[in-house]
Amino acid sequence: MEVDTDNRAAVEGRLEEHLTLPLLAATQAAAIAAQPWFGRGDGKAADGAAVDAMRRVLNAAPGEGVVVIGEGEKDDAPMLYNGETLGAGGEPRYEIAVDPLEGTRYLAKGLPGAVAVIAVAERDAMWSPGPGFYMDKLVVGAAAKGVVDIRLEPEENLRRIADALGKDLGEIHVFVLDKDRHEDFVSRIRDYGAAVVEHPDGDVGGALEALMPGSGVDVLMGVGGTPEGVIAASAARILGGDMQGRLAPQSDAERATIEEAGFDMDQVFTLPDLIRGEIMFVATGVSGGHFLKKPWRNAGHYWTESLVLKPGGRIARVVESAGLVST
Repeated sequence: MEVDTDNRAAVEGRLEEHLTLPLLAATQAAAIAAQPWFGRGDGKAADGAAVDAMRRVLNAAPGEGVVVIGEGEKDDAPMLYNGETLGAGGEPRYEIAVDPLEGTRYLAKGLPGAVAVIAVAERDAMWSPGPGFYMDKLVVGAAAKGVVDIRLEPEENLRRIADALGKDLGEIHVFVLDKDRHEDFVSRIRDYGAAVVEHPDGDVGGALEALMPGSGVDVLMGVGGTPEGVIAASAARILGGDMQGRLAPQSDAERATIEEAGFDMDQVFTLPDLIRGEIMFVATGVSGGHFLKKPWRNAGHYWTESLVLKPGGRIARVVESAGLVST
C-alpha cells in the first residue's frame, strides 16, 4: 500500500482543519437518527436510519471522501458501501472507514454499548480487506506496545502484557466477543488466570477500551470483523497503542474467495499495514454505557457525547447540543 505523495502535501494538516466538525456532525446525526429504534427490536431499521443520516452529512462535507471500509456487507445490513464517493468535491481528498451503528444488537435490545464511529485518512492509506470479512485481532494500549505477537500462544501474550503493565495475571482483563467460535479460547484465558470481559458485539468499543488507560480492559483478543479492525487500527495509531491482525475466514467459501483474491492467509498485519498517514477518528454514543453517553434531551435539543481523536495523540471528549428535538 503506497500513499499518494502528491495528495499528501495537499492533505497534511488539512483533514483536521476541514473535517473535525463535519465528522463530529456525521456521528451525532447517526446517533440521533437511531434513537426512535432504541429497544424496539428492529436493528436493520435503526442501522438504515443511522446510515441515511450519516450519508446526508458527509455528502455536504468539504473535499472528496471515498468509502474504503463500509460496515454492513457481511451481514446484509444497510451500509455506506465500499467505493462510494461522498463530499462536496475538491480538496482535501481522503478515505473513509465507517460504521454508523456499531453494536446494532445493543440498540435494538435497549442495551448500552452501541456507538456511531468514523475514521478518515489520506488517500491510499487504508488497507482494504477485499472479500475477507473476519480477522483475528490483538489490541493493546501504549503501555504494552511492542511486547505482544499474535503468532504466539495467548498465554504467552497475556504474560507479556501483565509484565509490561506491572500487574498480576489475575488483574488482567481481556475483551473477547461472546461468540461460539471463542468458547475454547475463553476457557484457555480463564484457566491461565486472567479475567474475560465478554460482549456479544462491539469490538470497536472493545478496542477503544483496551487502548484507553483506566477503562478496566487491558487487551482485546479474538476474531471479529475486518471493517471493525481497520476502524480500531485508526484509534490505535492515534492513541499510541498496538494492534496486529490476521485474516480468519469463518467458512470454506470465504477462505476460497480470499485465496482467489491473492491474500496470504498467514500474513500478520501490523498498524502500518492497516493504516498510515494523517488520521482522524470520531465516535458518538448511541445507546449509552460507561464510555459514551446515550443522546439525551434538554431544553428542546438533543445532546450527545463524543470522543474525537486527532493527529498527534490529542483526545477531546465533546458534549454538545446536536439538533432540535422533533415534536
